[in-house]
Order: sequence, then structure tokens, then C-alpha cells
Amino acid sequence: MTLRKDAETIIHAAIASALPDQAVERALSGFHLPETLFLVSVGKAGWQMASAASRILGDRIQKGIVITKYGHSKGPLSRMEIFEAGHPVPDENSIRAAQAARDLAASLKEGDALLFLLSGGGSALFELPLLPLSDLMDITGQLLACGADITEINTIRKRLSAVKGGRFARLCAPARVYSVILSDILGDPLDMIASGPTAPDTSTCAQALEIVKKYRLKLSEKALSLLEQETEHFLGNVENQVTGSVRQLCRAAASAAQELGYRPFLLTDSLCCTARDAGSFLSSIARSHQDTEESLAFLAGGETIVRLTGSGLGGRSQELALAASPGLSGLSNTCVFSFGSDGTDGPTDAAGGYVDQDTLASLQAQGISAAAFLQNNDAYHALQKCGGLIMTGPTGTNVNDLSVLLIKRP
Repeated sequence: MTLRKDAETIIHAAIASALPDQAVERALSGFHLPETLFLVSVGKAGWQMASAASRILGDRIQKGIVITKYGHSKGPLSRMEIFEAGHPVPDENSIRAAQAARDLAASLKEGDALLFLLSGGGSALFELPLLPLSDLMDITGQLLACGADITEINTIRKRLSAVKGGRFARLCAPARVYSVILSDILGDPLDMIASGPTAPDTSTCAQALEIVKKYRLKLSEKALSLLEQETEHFLGNVENQVTGSVRQLCRAAASAAQELGYRPFLLTDSLCCTARDAGSFLSSIARSHQDTEESLAFLAGGETIVRLTGSGLGGRSQELALAASPGLSGLSNTCVFSFGSDGTDGPTDAAGGYVDQDTLASLQAQGISAAAFLQNNDAYHALQKCGGLIMTGPTGTNVNDLSVLLIKRP
């Protein structure tokens, strides 16, 4: 098999292992759910999680609201209204969907129960802003561009919303809320995954204001005043359970690589640095192991960040891959690939990127400078020119990214 086919085999095996069906089933078995209940499912894995719950619970679900990213719904679900909305920046449909969920929450009474299914992406998809949407979109854009990590971003976003920072659970009271959470954040912090709609907030107003200062964010007086207001620090009507994470993605990828004849090494399941630095690091490892006589696979799960210096198209996984290409040039049978488990990397239709020892030469032959395209944050178009885009389509899950270095030997 070629390196590219090996990469595709590992990608598909990892994603299949991280689909939320079994994770939802495991979580539901840990709850003592009433005979009838309502459902709200939010996130990039929102449809898949709701589908699993519908299969398991059937007619016990009286009514449901499903909110997911554009293109991530796979069809109707019984007794459920499905919304698609904007990500990574919220839009009018994010608000319309959240209003439907709020109306459902407002209808709940003592003795009712709500099953809340949450996955990454919910911060943008599920939004009732406490300031004009245009202001929220601008703030989200600033946070994404400055290189803030997801915890910093969500510390800000939860304070600008009527449904984040535990506020959605408060809207559901006095009904009980049973929350199943698919984690896309390192360490699985309940209050940061999708900005914690049903989790007590552990962050503080002081921390939020420090983030504003750190990145020199330009905020209106209204936004600044919201950052000084407390979120929900105690919730007595919620049971939260995290199920599924990037660790499962890493384990499955390592197993698939081993079956293909590679000796796997898990470098980390907590990767947290710039995409460019991660790509350069993986290519450095490749250069250090070129004299190996056995096939090796180095895996790193987590979430890198991108600092916007240009106006191109791409995502963190594509940028990581392109950044690795100069270091792979001239090596033997070596590749680096990186992909988002949800099947969409940044605001693109690609899951990620693939490069090998021939990528840089292929780009140069076409008059393309990898360094220039990186500077313009235009990894998508560079990888498109050399067949390096990874296309999976929406996968139905969302448990961070996986980056892999393969060194193949006979």
C-alpha cells in the first residue's frame, strides 16, 4: 500500500471509533432517566448524538430540538425539529435555533426532564446574544484571529450569551437536566465545552477582562459591562457526564497504524501550540528517524491554534500539514497528515491536509511558495494544487484533531 492509502485507512479507522453512538449509549446507561423526557442536541455531532438517543429511547422522547452545523444533518428524526447554523462564527440561524430551544426550556415544569446532548461547535451554533449579533460576530472574529486558545475564547463568549455559562440549565429549572457531553477540549472541562450551557462556570470576570487586555480586544461598553456580570456558579438541577474524547481517537489511530505494520508512538493527546510549530516539529522528528529499519507512526492529538497574518483560506490542520512540507523535502517514504475529527477544518470543506517528501517540489514546480501561502493563511489552495486536501465530509463526531507522521520502510 502507498503512504496515502495508509493515511486514509488510519483516518477512517480513527473517525469510526469516535462516532458518538456507543458514547451516547454508555452515558445513558449511567442515568436513571424517567419514562418520558424532552431532548435538545447541540453541536457539530448534534445530529448523530440525537439519532443515537432516538434509536435507544424511541417514543420516550416527547419532542426534540437538534442544532448542528450546515451540512451536518443527515435527514429527519422522529419528533425532532432540526436546525443548521453558522460555525465558527454565529449567525441568524444560531439565534433562531437557540430561541426554539429556549421556548422548549420555558415550557418545562416540575417533574419534567430534558436530555441535553452537547458536542463541540455549540458556542457558535447555539446562541442567544446579550448584545447585537454584529457585535458578537466581530468579537468572535477578533478572538479567532488573535491566536487565543479555546478556553480563553469561551471564557469571553459565555459571558455574552443568555444560554452559555450554565444559563441554559437555569432556563430549564425546575425541570431536571441530564447532559451528555462529547468533549472537544483538552482535559474535558465541562464549563468550556461549547461554553458550558449546562455546567457551573469555573472562570471569573477578572479572568475574562485579563483576556481582553492580553489580546488587546476592541470591545464596546456594552460588551465590557457583560464581562463584569457573574455567570452561573452553582446548578442544582443538572447531571453532567462527559463521554468520548481525543484519547479514543488516538488509541484507534495507533491500533490501525499497528495493523498496517507501523510501530506507533503516541507523542501526546494534549497538543496545544500553533499549527505551524506543530508541523515543523513533526517534520523534525521525521528527519531524526530516517535511518530507521522499521515503519514508524508518531501521533499527536489535540487542538492547535492559527494566528491570522493573511486573508487566505484554510484551517489549523491544513496549516499544520503545509508547515511540515519543507522539513519533509528530500526524505524517503515519509508523510505528515492532520485532520479534524468532525470532517471540517476551519471554514472549508476539507477535513485537513496531507503532505509528503514530494509536496514541496510539486508546489515549486507550479511556482507556488509554501512559505508565502502560509503567511497568507492560504493552506487550502496550496494543498489543493498538489492533491493534499483530505476530504471526508461531515463525520457526525467532534473530538479534536489528530496529526500523524508516518515513516514507511519495506
